[in-house]
Amino acid sequence: MAGQVRAVTPQAHRRQAWAARAALVAALAALSLPLVEGGLGGLMLLIAGFAGLAVTVAALWWTLSRRGAVRMAAATLALLTPVVVVTLFAQANLLWVVVLSGLLWSAAVWSGRYALRTTGLRSTRAKEYRTPPPRRPFLLLNPRSGGGKVERFALREKAERLGARVVLLDAEERQDVVALARAAVADGADLLGVGGGDGTQALVAAVAAEHGLPFLVIAAGTRNHFAMDLGLDRDDPAACLDALTDGVELRVDLCFAGDRPFVNNVSFGVYGAVVQSPGYRDDKVGTALHLLPELLTRQRGPRLTARIGRSTVTDPQAVLISNNPYRMDDPFGFGRRARLDSGRLGVVAVKVDSAVDAAELFLDPRGLGTTTSHEVVIDADVAEVEAGIDGEAVLLPTPVRCRVERRALRVRVPRGRPGIPDPPPRLDWRRLRKLAAAVGRTAVPVRSRADRERTSPRP
Repeated sequence: MAGQVRAVTPQAHRRQAWAARAALVAALAALSLPLVEGGLGGLMLLIAGFAGLAVTVAALWWTLSRRGAVRMAAATLALLTPVVVVTLFAQANLLWVVVLSGLLWSAAVWSGRYALRTTGLRSTRAKEYRTPPPRRPFLLLNPRSGGGKVERFALREKAERLGARVVLLDAEERQDVVALARAAVADGADLLGVGGGDGTQALVAAVAAEHGLPFLVIAAGTRNHFAMDLGLDRDDPAACLDALTDGVELRVDLCFAGDRPFVNNVSFGVYGAVVQSPGYRDDKVGTALHLLPELLTRQRGPRLTARIGRSTVTDPQAVLISNNPYRMDDPFGFGRRARLDSGRLGVVAVKVDSAVDAAELFLDPRGLGTTTSHEVVIDADVAEVEAGIDGEAVLLPTPVRCRVERRALRVRVPRGRPGIPDPPPRLDWRRLRKLAAAVGRTAVPVRSRADRERTSPRP
């Protein structure tokens, strides 16, 4: 992601250099401790540990892709293998070495990221636009979403006090939210908003973008991934309504799978098929375990082809296309998007044909087909393909063209909101070595002449 350069003081640079040195020392200690303490036996146990991890992942693959006695045996193997590995280390009196090495490696990662985070680079913040408050806002609220958040947080009452026209979606009747939004626009609404799931958010957002109107996200759904990546307060949906009186606008991307809009992602293949099942809402785990063996082994479901820019992925079991790429390198920020205005789709294609493939993919996630593109075309050997769009089950005619309209959506958000935490920097050990060896300020990024001229005060 693009970054901006900020000044680094000598004190901060010294902290940066010492953090880099601490990261290198901790990493070296984490790697060498098992060898120093356990010798050849420690090395063999480490190899056994990695082998046990691979066996566990392979057993999990068999558990998901097989039925009957094979599934039970594989599940038992997946549970017993870690126990056996831990017992081997305990009998060799090296279990404490594994724990200490793990702690040292965690310290190395933390120190390394601290050093790289303070090198003078900071992430680019989404630009905020000041606009006058809406005069005739129109809101759709789903009282069933999020376990009844609309009623629990008195969203209707607060919105009406702020001058909004509110329509509650009927829990007993399926309503056309697009038609309701278009009717509101024809009646003079100058803002459209939704309190509900991300699927409903996307449909109304497309109407707002079509008419150039601001869109208000109210985090009244169950997960509200879109609200999270906008930096909204998901614990207090009523705070989202503050945007009606004290708000700013963000320009974010809006994506389409065929003619169907989405704000988060669209899934094809395994998830797209599982979410179609009538029993999925009531029993997600049971439904998935029942369907996965045929889906993962391609005994059921269409054969997919994903054309991602100039490359092609043939016969993947699953393809996930997201509105801007998800963060994949940080376990604490996994599934979040650092920005929503890059104008690119995030693409993850999964193709696993055996337990060996599953183990290799787990040990080296770089084998996962992760990329970005402006356009993705999903084709199949059927006329219609099952898909999950923002959690909603749909059927789309093939081929499905997925595209992004950059900054097409004006989203109005409260001026005071939690915001989005900066993603941690990627660990770059080569750069850490340079930082650790630096005695001056040579490790601080140097601004180009164009940057200096752009940021220098003009006479």
